[in-house]
Amino acid sequence: MYPLAVEIQENISLAQYTTFGIGGPARYFCAVTSEADLTDALEWACERGLRHFVLGGGSNLLVSDTGYDGLVLHMRIAGVTVEKHGDKAIYTAGAGEDWDALVKRAAEDGCAGIECLAGIPGTVGGTPVQNVGAYGQEVAETIISVRVWDTATSEFRELDAAACGFSYRHSIFNTTAVGRYIVTRVSYALRPGGGAQLKYADLQKRFAGTAVLITLVGVYEAVRAIRAAKGMLLVEGDADCNSAGSFFKNPVVSAGDVAFIAAEAGVMPEAMPQYPAGEGRVKLSAAWLLERAGFAKGFTSGRAGVSTKHTLALTNRGGATAAEVHALRDEILRTVEQRFHIRLQQEPVELT
Repeated sequence: MYPLAVEIQENISLAQYTTFGIGGPARYFCAVTSEADLTDALEWACERGLRHFVLGGGSNLLVSDTGYDGLVLHMRIAGVTVEKHGDKAIYTAGAGEDWDALVKRAAEDGCAGIECLAGIPGTVGGTPVQNVGAYGQEVAETIISVRVWDTATSEFRELDAAACGFSYRHSIFNTTAVGRYIVTRVSYALRPGGGAQLKYADLQKRFAGTAVLITLVGVYEAVRAIRAAKGMLLVEGDADCNSAGSFFKNPVVSAGDVAFIAAEAGVMPEAMPQYPAGEGRVKLSAAWLLERAGFAKGFTSGRAGVSTKHTLALTNRGGATAAEVHALRDEILRTVEQRFHIRLQQEPVELT
């Protein structure tokens, strides 16, 4: 204990705070439940020359086996408000709010815009960082502002969507301004009475031929069911859930490279999963590439492995270390690059 309004703990295992269930201890650890907690803890760390790391739901994180020799700020700022602005409902949520709970609430309220993002583990504060997206939606479509603590100027700021620099799985928070901003709350503009989106093939197939009215809650539940079937929904006792979700990003390549990649895979270009990604660009399925490179569902390497339900998820099969996950990752990266001349990018954040 220290003479602060906020409690600083020592040598706290981080494995328990991650969905991977992997990682060593944090030298110092603080549960942040308010913006005052945040500034107090940062001041304490600064006085001691300590680096800091902001931890949310731990669902997109791989902690090193040696842990973190600094201060981990566990973001638990709560609270959700809803305000009507014209034809929009503005949902403002604290960074520590459970993301799936917010999606469910919006769906039940009949407010469209994030229903396809159901079942994604983690907290609200992480959504703008990697521009969370799934099944045809991404948060960049609805975020109107992000409240942050600016470590460069020591003040709270409101960043609008344009200032966040959103692109596919990217924002300034994980690219040009890594470490500068700490998200404390996020505001989303949703559409009361808006219709559900069924852009993705899995969802279209799910509702094909149905005469039942497709509701936002129905889409929310369908997405969770699809994610559960792929091991992408946290289920107690399911080893496939000991992961950080999709470990690799879907690569975006030049349209001119598609024919070469298809030939290397031994298929016609039209048989390869692909999606438009802007002028002259195509997004490919990383899972499809892994499978053709020999990493099928259930592939194991020591105590780490590929999920038995979804090729993109690397899992802790029981007692795995970060080093074992790294070894499997590196084997996959090397093989896919040799086979298809594509260097996949890792999605989870590394904490060392």
